[in-house]
Amino acid sequence: MSVAPVAILLAMIAAEANENYAVFESEGLRCIIGNNAQMDKHNARYNGVFCITAPGATESPFVQDYAGLNLEHYFDARPRLSDRDLFFEPRVAPMSFARINNTTAELHQPATPFFNVESWTRFEIKGPQYIDMQFRCIPRKDVFQGGFFGVFWASYINAPEDKSMYFLSAGSSLDKPQWVQLCTQKHGVASSVRGENDVLELPYAEPDDLLYANSSLFQFSEPFFYGRVRDQVLMYIFQPGPVVRFAHSPSGGGRTASGDDTNPAWDFQLIVPRYEINKEYALNMRLVCKPWAGREDVLKEVRKYLGR
Repeated sequence: MSVAPVAILLAMIAAEANENYAVFESEGLRCIIGNNAQMDKHNARYNGVFCITAPGATESPFVQDYAGLNLEHYFDARPRLSDRDLFFEPRVAPMSFARINNTTAELHQPATPFFNVESWTRFEIKGPQYIDMQFRCIPRKDVFQGGFFGVFWASYINAPEDKSMYFLSAGSSLDKPQWVQLCTQKHGVASSVRGENDVLELPYAEPDDLLYANSSLFQFSEPFFYGRVRDQVLMYIFQPGPVVRFAHSPSGGGRTASGDDTNPAWDFQLIVPRYEINKEYALNMRLVCKPWAGREDVLKEVRKYLGR
């Protein structure tokens, strides 16, 4: 469902004094960040960036009911958990919200009941169009199966005409990286994209339609992807180091407001092989939300964040 500017403004005003979410802004970006609590038409059990307003935009790029950069799953090699609350444990388990200052928020989740992962997610609004996310987590018990654990984030995208994610791929026969367009045909089919140097073969028991367990033939050569939402672009850029994979669903965000299409999900995941109990693991990334200015502008933003 689209979010009208007036509705966003009213929601922001209502959010400013709430202990579960608040308004944050830079000179060119306003957003609401919060925990798993409900806010107006924003559903409970979704956390992260509730909505964004950016220059030139008439609505948020994220589905009103849900969120972007939403901490969604912890996972391992076992089959899909039949208990929905365990499958979406980070969305369900208690999570506190703290407003650090006018541009910074932090979500803290104590060790979750089933997977026993404690986490801290810090969001910082920077410059005219950036949200930097710093995620830290500590596995508190040895409960993961298959010798690894995964962390999964979802962004539910508000009715884009193009549902695709775009990234660079080197390819075995190419003399320079080429742009790849990923728009999966069905949820959970060829949905997970690994980096070209990612050689981990994870022992998933039953892939089913799990986004993280179904591999695409594509591989990315640089740690970023982007997608377009009307006249805006969303760029997801990741600091190198941890094992990051992308994921796509053409329908993960439910039906559009008009009811004649589905909202895609543009997702990503952190894989931690050979983990140790009580050791901290981290992922740092930047979300860029700005008017679309072409692929060279995307690469410029990538180089700026990664220092290349």
